[in-house]
Amino acid sequence: MTQDEKIKMALALEKLGVDIIEAGFPITSDGDFEAVREISRRLEKPVICALARCEEQDIERAAEALAPAKRKRIHVFIATSEIHMKYKLRLSEEEVLEKAIKSVKLAKKYADEVEFSAEDATRSDPDFLIKVFKEVVKAGADVINVPDTVGYILPFEFYELIKKIKEAISEVGNPIISVHCHNDLGLATANTLAGILGGARQCEVALNGIGERAGNTSLEEVVMAIKTRKDFFSKFYTTINTKEIYPASRLLSKITGVQVPPNKAIVGQNAFAHEAGIHQDGVLKNPLTYEIIRPEDVGFPSSQIVIGKHSGRHALAKKLAEMGYELSPEEIKAVYKKVKELADKKKRIYDEDIEAIVFEEILKTQKEDRYELISVNFAGGTELTPTATVVIKDGDKIRKASASGDGPVDAVYKAIQSCLALSPELVDYSVKSISGGTDAQGEVSVVLKIGNVSANGIGISTDIVVASAKAFISAINRIEKVSRIKRNLSLSETRAL
Repeated sequence: MTQDEKIKMALALEKLGVDIIEAGFPITSDGDFEAVREISRRLEKPVICALARCEEQDIERAAEALAPAKRKRIHVFIATSEIHMKYKLRLSEEEVLEKAIKSVKLAKKYADEVEFSAEDATRSDPDFLIKVFKEVVKAGADVINVPDTVGYILPFEFYELIKKIKEAISEVGNPIISVHCHNDLGLATANTLAGILGGARQCEVALNGIGERAGNTSLEEVVMAIKTRKDFFSKFYTTINTKEIYPASRLLSKITGVQVPPNKAIVGQNAFAHEAGIHQDGVLKNPLTYEIIRPEDVGFPSSQIVIGKHSGRHALAKKLAEMGYELSPEEIKAVYKKVKELADKKKRIYDEDIEAIVFEEILKTQKEDRYELISVNFAGGTELTPTATVVIKDGDKIRKASASGDGPVDAVYKAIQSCLALSPELVDYSVKSISGGTDAQGEVSVVLKIGNVSANGIGISTDIVVASAKAFISAINRIEKVSRIKRNLSLSETRAL
């Protein structure tokens, strides 16, 4: 992240209600240093933490970056596993212990709180690990962190390890025990929850589970597990404002460019989506049948009924009603049959697909297009302002208009809007080649919206500007049909009343 992006994300985390923000690793770059310092200046509520190796220069650089913070923490770390000490650090156990003690004492001079991490703790010799923890607590560590750095341990093992560490450390002090889990075996959340039950009172987590390799423990999963399973976590709580989870997740995804997988727990697009007919029927009757979390509790817009090959008629009727269509049982039956046939041919059924079936099945006598593109001409170049002229047939009338724009497509679209006296919102525009060579046909797809009605349109031509005009007219026709159907339904309902 850039500095500005880090600040924006930090403010979102403050709004979310996190207790501590580890804002960066100041020694690694001037950019990270400045980001930690600016976050320290800007944020009021959370403890601001900076990471440092057990090196004097790291600790002093972290202290400098944290200087403006209201509450500051320095987090020092050093590896304690045999493989790390031998091959990475090339230090003996005695040298590692000495560096750990010295670093905690130094950090204690600069910060309100000091956290010590034993990197690769879960592959360390337990006796040596406990020895290090005891000594750093004596040296002043407020928090001792047990990282499962490579996502190696299993939940029952982690529970026993945390419990053993807690009992041993109680002989020398009462620091907060923290857990920091990675997801290499897909167990990060399970291990974190096991750590809490074993005695941990701090969880090091990340929104969307982002992190090294397969990622870190997901903040949203731990928070909602604690909130949802009060039968196990009755004594535990977090200060997270859960309604801010989804907005914060979207912001992070936008900043990093890393999309959340659709099936990601809590914040994925499919987290509250139901396609199976049995599930849809249950959710429509009572959401608790298939939803253990209310979508609104995490800031998610709402449950989604996804129409597909496994959907039931009840779900389709609900979807049609949401789209503004109140059809008779026989009409719904006819539409349902066509939807099932279509679902066997394509991966996803869109609202526009359902509307097309409604046109076909319900208004067969009204399916003709109102508008027809007669001609489109345009001019442009490096020294000319792009201009376009269109001729469109509107029923029995012929309409013509001209316009200029930022490019030939923009000019054509402005001419069409002027010709029809319509101002639709262009929601999406995409182009793809459907054959090879310089004479390839291009397919243009657009989505237009007028009021609360939207529709897609497709145009194909060897001239991409002509294809764009065809797509625009196609979408306008579909919007006109949707509006006509909804008006007719509204009139029918009025007459029935």
